[in-house]
Amino acid sequence: MKVKLAELLLRRKELEGKVRQLATIKDRDVAEFKVSRVKVTESLDEVKASVPKVTMNQITAAHDWFAKQLRLCDAAIQQANWATEVEIGEDVMNDYAEPAALTNEPIKGF
Repeated sequence: MKVKLAELLLRRKELEGKVRQLATIKDRDVAEFKVSRVKVTESLDEVKASVPKVTMNQITAAHDWFAKQLRLCDAAIQQANWATEVEIGEDVMNDYAEPAALTNEPIKGF
């Protein structure tokens, strides 16, 4: 599948957010049990418990999937980075040179 580099860069940002979000979830965030006990009769209690809807295994699997997609996305961007040449001005890659006024050299044209 071919996509524009701009789309791939946006996808990378989206994947980074998902990976970061899933990485912060801990066991205590999904495994909180709330139990209530109500006496129905002298010898019978009604117990209610809320059970989490996701497990840490599900979160880990989602994190791993998004992390893999992020690595593949980064690899494609790096491949484009190394294979693409960009036209730039001549001076962009030059090192800094101190202006003549600061080096006590005569300024051309004066």
